[in-house]
Amino acid sequence: MIQQNLGNLLAEHGKGDIPIATIVTQVVVDKSDPAFANPSKPVGPFYGEAEAKALESEKGYDVREDAGRGWRRVVPSPNPIEINEKAAIRQLVDARSIVIASGGGGIPVVREGGKLEGVDAVIDKDLAGERLAVDVGASIFMVLTDVEEVKLNYNTPEERGVSKMTVAEAKQYAEEGHFAKGSMDPKVRAAVRFIEDGGQRAIITSLDKAVDALHGRAGTTITA
Repeated sequence: MIQQNLGNLLAEHGKGDIPIATIVTQVVVDKSDPAFANPSKPVGPFYGEAEAKALESEKGYDVREDAGRGWRRVVPSPNPIEINEKAAIRQLVDARSIVIASGGGGIPVVREGGKLEGVDAVIDKDLAGERLAVDVGASIFMVLTDVEEVKLNYNTPEERGVSKMTVAEAKQYAEEGHFAKGSMDPKVRAAVRFIEDGGQRAIITSLDKAVDALHGRAGTTITA
């Protein structure tokens, strides 16, 4: 869908000659990652408690109640350590292609005896995007979400936006609990990790403000 619509938009603007490629992306994780001992990422449909417990018994699923909405299977969410297709992605980018990769966080795999094997897990899409950015040598990492900028004291009378943060400031705000664990927190963590991994600039903003944010006129920019 992304590839098709992006191609149509480029053609409308007279840039239909720019190639677009979507890469099925395998993301390497460590089989000894502590996350495998503590499954936490809900996946799949909701179940009643009795049905969930039956699946736990019959299929060995880990199940957990999910915010009062029902029971779901939970799987590990290990740390991404390498994009397996990074060389191919680099070649496409060097050839002036737009590359869509790491969709949904990518496919988690582990290395076993020189071979790749899939594992039951879900990789955080923001951290996978950061790993991709580093592995292809990007200087800017932009996270697009549904708010224009990062907020402190979100959804309170003291709410305020932040246009610029250093890594130290971002970590301090995170420790103070300003970023919700299931939404803004992983985005800020990914931005911080990108700078610590050698990136120049990370940006968090909304899709409609992407161009302005790239030029420093919107969004939240994180630097060293």
